[in-house]
Parts: sequence; structure tokens; C-alpha cells
Amino acid sequence: MEGGGEGDAHHWPPGVHSFDPKPLFPDAGMDWLNTYLLQAVIGALIVILLWLWFAKDQKIVPGFKQWIGEQLYNLIRNGIGRDALGPDYHKYTPYLVALFSFILVNNLFGQFFLSMFPTFSRVGYAYGLALLSFILYNAAGIAKHGLGSYLKLMTMPKGVPPLLYIIIIPLEILSNFIVRPITLALRLFANLFAGHLVVIVFVVGGSMLLESASVLYKVAGGASLLMAFPIFGLELFIGALQAYIFTVLTAQYVASSIADDH
Repeated sequence: MEGGGEGDAHHWPPGVHSFDPKPLFPDAGMDWLNTYLLQAVIGALIVILLWLWFAKDQKIVPGFKQWIGEQLYNLIRNGIGRDALGPDYHKYTPYLVALFSFILVNNLFGQFFLSMFPTFSRVGYAYGLALLSFILYNAAGIAKHGLGSYLKLMTMPKGVPPLLYIIIIPLEILSNFIVRPITLALRLFANLFAGHLVVIVFVVGGSMLLESASVLYKVAGGASLLMAFPIFGLELFIGALQAYIFTVLTAQYVASSIADDH
């Protein structure tokens, strides 16, 4: 890149460092108070205000706004909560609705022109959300079975010969208490990170080629920018899909923790 100073050299070419947040108050020494934290807070406010708006002025014959809200709510309540949790789905539906909505809104930030960054491309936010689900399904299991019975249920499956416990118990602990939250977070993070990185490559690469003196490079640059549009569409689909998958897996983990058999 021509004419770039030391600051430009630090940010060029685009790469993993392109995902670094910018402190809101650089001179205050609080790097944790950054643009991505602000984005997550804005996402939470959008979810709260959106559902308050959907719930306002409910009528027997729904209008378009109410119909949209009901369809989205029923998708999560019936398609995820009731199917996964059975009769106990009512008490977990509010969390599942909030979880799906929060992930979806933050994923859509990746296509919003003022941010162009999905919040969960930063792995810390994905781990934080996975931790909440981890606490939920373990708390639900302990509340129903008691601590001792829950730990036995999650580590000693019925029908396994006692001689195999020395092998099964460590595997069940690894699977239920370590692998579940880690894979839950990494699945969300990896899909959003990879998708956004592809967008950066096509947009920035296409812009560079358009600045070239070669006609062939200019054509390739234009093609690259045009390809960015279907990739944006794919990112919209992936963002919605990952919100759905994360919510479904959370519901299934809660279902397994409150089930009588493991």
C-alpha cells in the first residue's frame, strides 16, 4: 500500500489483527471498554426493545407486527423448546428466546454498514454465552435431581457394567462438563470468524485490484467485489443458522440434564 505510514503498516495487510477492538477511551487505560463491548450492549438493548415492541398493543386479530413477533416466538417455543424439553419447556422458553434473539442481532452486525463486524467473531463473547448455557443446564439438573444424583446421572449412565466405570466416568466428565461448553462456543466463533474473514479478503482484495493500472487486474477486482454480495447473503444465512443451532444445543443440554435417564 503506497503512502502508508507506521500506523498503516501495522494494520496492513488485513488479517487476524483486523478483528482487534478499538478502545472507546484510549487515554483512560481501560482497553476492555471497547467498540465490541459497546456493540454487545447495543445488541442487548435492541433485543429488549424489540420484544417490548412486539408485546405492545396485543390484539385478538394480530396485525403484521404482532404476527411477526408471534411467528418468531412460536419458532423458538415450539420448534426448539417444546420439541427438546417436553412438558418442562415453559420455564426455559424466555431464556431460549433471549438467547436466539441476542445471537441473531449480534451476528447481523456483520452486515450492518456502521459496524461490519459480528460480535461473536471475538471468541471471548462466544465463551461468555456458552458459560451462561453451561450454568443453566447444570443448575436445572441439580435443581431437579439434587447434586449427588445429578452427578451420578451425568457420569454413570444406566446399563453400564460397574467394571467399566473407571473408563466411562472420566469420559462422561470430559464430555458433559468440558467438551460441551467449549464446542458450543467454538462452533459459533469459528463460523462467524471465518465468514467475516472471507468477506474481508474479497472486499479488500477487490479494492486493491481496482487500484491497479492493469485492465486485467481491474476486471478481477470488479469480479471480486461482485462476489462479495452473494457472500454477504451467505453470511446472513449462516448468522441465522448459528443462532438457531446454539439455541437448539442449549435446549438439548438442558433436556439431558433434567431427564431421568442419561
